[in-house]
Amino acid sequence: MSSPLRSLLAFTIAQYLALKQALGRQYAVERKVLQHLDAFLVPRGDLDPTTFARWCHGQGHLRSGVRRKRMRIVRNLCLYRRRHEPACFVPDPSQFPPPHQPISPYIFAEAEIAKLVHAAGSLVPAPAAPLRPQVLRLAIALLYTTGMRRSELARLRVGDYDPGERTLLVRESKFHKSRLLPLSQDGVREINGYFEARRAHGRSLAVAEPLLLSNRRKNGSGYSGGGLAQGIRALLQAAEIKTPAGALPRVHDLRHTFAVHALLRWYRSGVDVRAKLAFLAAYMGHVSIASTEYYLHFVDELAAAASDRFVRHCGALVTPAATTGGSQ
Repeated sequence: MSSPLRSLLAFTIAQYLALKQALGRQYAVERKVLQHLDAFLVPRGDLDPTTFARWCHGQGHLRSGVRRKRMRIVRNLCLYRRRHEPACFVPDPSQFPPPHQPISPYIFAEAEIAKLVHAAGSLVPAPAAPLRPQVLRLAIALLYTTGMRRSELARLRVGDYDPGERTLLVRESKFHKSRLLPLSQDGVREINGYFEARRAHGRSLAVAEPLLLSNRRKNGSGYSGGGLAQGIRALLQAAEIKTPAGALPRVHDLRHTFAVHALLRWYRSGVDVRAKLAFLAAYMGHVSIASTEYYLHFVDELAAAASDRFVRHCGALVTPAATTGGSQ
């Protein structure tokens, strides 16, 4: 249970959070930040330039991106407060840490995905985790073939898989959206093989059980998002897959790879790519195509496929520029 708000801003913070939650937002992170601000202000009075600067100084141990996000949360609260108190303090965003440059995702080659799957299958089962090879193999297969978020995968239950329809139900996730994901043949085969391994080890397949068992305890506990990331990073190291800068790819890069490879398949098969983008957005759980476009990177293979399609459809309309011979 969270601590009661006690500062001079307690009433405003409570009203602000209630409004955001009434609009359908979870606001869990924001609530924690504003509770921290409330506790900070209790012995210091109102929020003004001095107290805000001191509060920000207390965030100095955090990464600049985290500090910027927390400062923006407080600024949004102040903007809400200004509706009723026009003279109240509102932080100047130009004084916040600069935003980070977007991280360029690593797009896996199909051969690298195969190496990851092989690395997972080659893991030696441990007494405390006899299903770890099968769990991580399934995790790679589902992240690559569905493009789901790591947190969505970690929350899946056995009952979310419908073997008759060959679908996975991703319950309320980001943007409070649930969706059904039709699975590829590879995805279905991996889940069925994993279920056979669970039966062989005497592990329950009750509908409420976690899909990805951590096996660290016998009470049906599942992998957390952090646990999955740790396991997949170990596979990346074992498979010797690194970015051009020599770092390990992120788990989230599998989601980028899913989107790019889907686009690449459509270009190669000759379908209307623009018409397909709405389906891709719905499949990935986005509220609009604009969010999906963030994942569509124009890599070399995609550029080549787009160029080949242009030549097939419009090549006859393009004639080389005439060259003039002789000297003037």
